[in-house]
Amino acid sequence: MKEWLEPEHVGRRREPVGTIRRAVPDDGFTCVDLDGDWRFQLRPHPEAAELTTWRTAQVPGCWTTEPSLWGEVADPPWYTNDQMPWPDLPPTPPTAHNPTGVYRRDVTVPADWAGQRVLLHVGAAESLLLVRVDGEDVGSSTDSHLAAEFDITAWAAPGTTVQVELTVVKWSAATFVEDQDQWWHGGITRPVRLFTRPVLHLSDVRTVADADGRLSVDVRVGYDGGEGARRGYLPDGWRVAVRLGDDALAFDAAAHRRDLDDERISLHRGRARFRGEFPGIATWTAETPVLHDVTVELRDADGTLVDSEVQRVGFRTVEVVGPDLLVNGRRIFVRGVNRHDQDPLTGRVVTTAQVREELLTLKRFGFNAVRTSHYPNDPAFYDLTDELGFYVVDEANIESHAWAHELCDDPAYLPAFTQRVARMVRRDRNHPSVIVWSLGNESDYGANHDAVAAWVRRDDPTRPVQYEGAIKDDWTAGFAASDIVCPMYAHLDQMIEHVTRNPPLRPVIQCEYSHAMGNSNGSLSDYWAAIESLPGLQGGFIWEFADHGILQRENDRLPAGLAGAGRFTDGVPAEGFRWAHGGDFGDTPNDGAFCLDGVVLPDGTPKPVMYEHRELASPVRLAIEDGVLRVRNAQDFSGLGHLRARWVLEASDGTSLTVPADLPDLAAGCTAVVEVPAELAEAGAGERWLQLAVTQAEGTAWNPAGAEVSRPCVRLPDRERTVEAGPASPVGLDAAGALDATGFARPGLTLWREPTDNDQIAGDGDRWTAAGLRDGDPAVVAVDGSTVVSVLKTTAGEVRHTQRFSKAGRTLHVEDRVELPAGLEDVPRVGVRIRLAGTATGARWFGTGPWETYPDRRTAPVGWHELPVPDLAVPYVRPQENGARTHVRELVVTTTEGVLRFSFAQPVTVTVHPDAVVVDGAHRGLGTASCGPNALPPHRLAAGTYTWSWSVTSEPR
Repeated sequence: MKEWLEPEHVGRRREPVGTIRRAVPDDGFTCVDLDGDWRFQLRPHPEAAELTTWRTAQVPGCWTTEPSLWGEVADPPWYTNDQMPWPDLPPTPPTAHNPTGVYRRDVTVPADWAGQRVLLHVGAAESLLLVRVDGEDVGSSTDSHLAAEFDITAWAAPGTTVQVELTVVKWSAATFVEDQDQWWHGGITRPVRLFTRPVLHLSDVRTVADADGRLSVDVRVGYDGGEGARRGYLPDGWRVAVRLGDDALAFDAAAHRRDLDDERISLHRGRARFRGEFPGIATWTAETPVLHDVTVELRDADGTLVDSEVQRVGFRTVEVVGPDLLVNGRRIFVRGVNRHDQDPLTGRVVTTAQVREELLTLKRFGFNAVRTSHYPNDPAFYDLTDELGFYVVDEANIESHAWAHELCDDPAYLPAFTQRVARMVRRDRNHPSVIVWSLGNESDYGANHDAVAAWVRRDDPTRPVQYEGAIKDDWTAGFAASDIVCPMYAHLDQMIEHVTRNPPLRPVIQCEYSHAMGNSNGSLSDYWAAIESLPGLQGGFIWEFADHGILQRENDRLPAGLAGAGRFTDGVPAEGFRWAHGGDFGDTPNDGAFCLDGVVLPDGTPKPVMYEHRELASPVRLAIEDGVLRVRNAQDFSGLGHLRARWVLEASDGTSLTVPADLPDLAAGCTAVVEVPAELAEAGAGERWLQLAVTQAEGTAWNPAGAEVSRPCVRLPDRERTVEAGPASPVGLDAAGALDATGFARPGLTLWREPTDNDQIAGDGDRWTAAGLRDGDPAVVAVDGSTVVSVLKTTAGEVRHTQRFSKAGRTLHVEDRVELPAGLEDVPRVGVRIRLAGTATGARWFGTGPWETYPDRRTAPVGWHELPVPDLAVPYVRPQENGARTHVRELVVTTTEGVLRFSFAQPVTVTVHPDAVVVDGAHRGLGTASCGPNALPPHRLAAGTYTWSWSVTSEPR
């Protein structure tokens, strides 16, 4: 049987999925951990003969990231987005080159397991798993991201040592529905265990705990003795008991009678329901993740405990009512991110500790939701999202991107669609963090989706279902498969038009938006201004969490693998290594660097957009309306008692004052008027900003006490600032316009920035180059006293730059005027580049920060910030424009030659490099055009006249 060729094949002799997890290491009596060293061969295809050489492989592990495992078959990581790596039509995978890993290990079955079942658990294998014990065929499984369990009692008697063989075929008919935007890997990527359970055992526990305190527990008892149990609930005298904490739940006798009357209890499986009511019990939300233990016990006629199970439940209700997704009856905002399993050394293999750190990072930066793009995660992930508080869109492992139109209506793939969704639902249904089921990703829309959506709604009516493909062409359609309008990368205008044209019928929550490729995520603040103000809009999931860079050795271009541990710091690889993307391993075809699109760098270092998101998601908001300062609690459920704060006044004259703040006792969504502290109201001069530094009052699982949560700020009325200035005097310019200044050269016009990934993919970088902006060299055409005029020739005409200079003591005053011709639209910047005589080592500025900001990504506190110059840059994997700070009024740059003190008459954007300072009177936004809208119109630079003025004082060493 060539199961890798059969699209209908989903698994053979695979155990049913339920909520009970047995393959969890404990004291060694009920579970044997099989992670670690296995004998391994990588064969060229699944029918290849056994090789002479066996190597040692780590399980879990990807052979694609460990070149020492390849031998005669080279199989590095391979990245594609929406295309398959090979041209064969579905359902046929490659035949001649289909890397197949064979794992073998001798396993001793504990002797004290006698009289019980022996089962094998394989957490995940890509893509087809074949299981043998002592050479005998046991079974098989597809679905690379859900566990497969097999009863091997007949082949593995307690007290014996057997050889377990796991064969993993990389490409199969199932691969066509696993065409996700990620690296292709091969291997066993989650834990492997041997475990046991009684012949008569708890087989499944389903809980429903709603926000009103009602708890229903459906217990299923399995009997695998071979002859079948007596008809009825349990053998005489046997019983099941359920309790919440110490409170026993009542057996639902009426439900049991209905089951008997309908003959719903089979010879092999009993079922019992228990109910309880706990009014006033603490409910679960992402802000208040309160969990309660439900204990289920199975006892025999003598009262001996035969089997038991503890499930953590959260009392909460999820429903879609009209245009609102409600949790516990209240509309929520979904501040989400899409997340893949990804590690720069091990590929798809991630540890529980690593996942926990990722979730803690998201929590600290204001995220409250995760979409498991595009497959179910390890069970430990859901335990953590329950515990830490995240709303989860649980997504089935279905994506047929390259053949989306064909497979969604292909009945040969219906079993794969159904099994992948059903097994996910039956495994994860008890997790309160899971609030929506997703039918998969980018697989068009067809009969297979409607069929599986109907199954989900029947099996679990307590949660909504979503699927982007059902609404992608028409947001008013697709009700059979999606309770939520969940588009990808919808333009802000489209969202606003949808919810304002007619009353929306479903909530709009983008399953993907704001593509985080390189220096990106422009206009998050614009999106969230609309989301928080318009009924029907409730948020979305940024694409995505991490850059999928794989650490690569530069000398031989092979994956670094586990040996690369410690070879990167703060997002930067060590010398001799680099972050690899598609094509860097010789993988052809590929989709290049499109996998470098996360809000953190490959090693988890946060990008500046994380701080942008933190401020947009701040639990406390400030606003000044009609001269009145207001504080708002922007949370969905919680008060402000878990937070502390202090007021900080920062002014452009150098003032920086801090006083304690008493947060008002506000319920979620409420606003209060507060007074600006008297000692700050009249302090400082020039431009003045009031910040509220919000911190954690007490330590939590994700933040220690005192950790900063956010820093909202508002601008106070400016106060007149006295600046001492002597009489102005002429400035010496020679005939070529050269400036007689200490520490720097005459500022030269620049309209160019190194294109971001968004600029490149949108074609803007090529457009700017073609216009003559990259290599353009302005020519001086006139020098008149202290005025110099230069011209930059472009394909759209001449750009005229006029500079007027004057001097007062050591202070140079500059007035810049730039005229862009009518044909020159949407340039990257309008500014001047000031070449430094020395090397810049440090910068202190009054403006946004301290992190990098751009005109459409600048929700950062305005005040005084200071950093070494190297720390101003951001090490995006692909070199591109970075390091700017916006709304700068004052700047002090320390160089090896002295100090330069800049002052700007109006806010400008500044970028400090080791050899130059760039001052922009205007700078283009970033947008998210690598996937989604380009910079929005308000953040583009039109033709016309731009003026700004500034001064600089040079202080030699």
